[in-house]
Amino acid sequence: MAVVEPPYGADEARERLVAALRQEALVIGEVVLTSGATAQYLVDVKRAVLLPEGFFAAGVLIAEQARALGATAVGGLTMGADPLACAALAGGADVKAFFVRKETKAHGLSRRIEGPLLTAGDRCLIVEDVVTTGGSTVKAIEAVRAEGYEICGVVAICDRLAGGAAAIEQAAQAPYVALSTIDDVYPGRPDK
Repeated sequence: MAVVEPPYGADEARERLVAALRQEALVIGEVVLTSGATAQYLVDVKRAVLLPEGFFAAGVLIAEQARALGATAVGGLTMGADPLACAALAGGADVKAFFVRKETKAHGLSRRIEGPLLTAGDRCLIVEDVVTTGGSTVKAIEAVRAEGYEICGVVAICDRLAGGAAAIEQAAQAPYVALSTIDDVYPGRPDK
């Protein structure tokens, strides 16, 4: 598999990612989070990573983590993880990208994990766009593990610093890395 070398390194990629999140993804105003909690702001990561600058920066950083952890596959729960798994490929990771459905597909091949077939030796890096309580990430971890695959780590684009990291670390029993936190993206937030 041909691996693409990015034109800049991890430090610059992180700066570019945080800038893209601030500019494109930060939504200020009352919102209901996936957890059901109400917040005064939201980080809609997809707004940033589905544009070239954020996509490429995320890809560089996720690919770096995949290499560091010896991952052979990158993916997570569908929607949040979809662009991130693809970004890892674009960022030069020599991995399989996969998506975890919320439920097993009732027709076709009846798969819960979509993408290239994973094998018994695959080391899966779970990716997530935003972590608040960690619930979505834990669901992805459980689904991948239920299929018999190893979790080698978890990477989030933005951690809201609301306790999700502990839940993820407990479920994954593997390293958890947040590429940015809400302190980076919205340092002047009212609940700090």
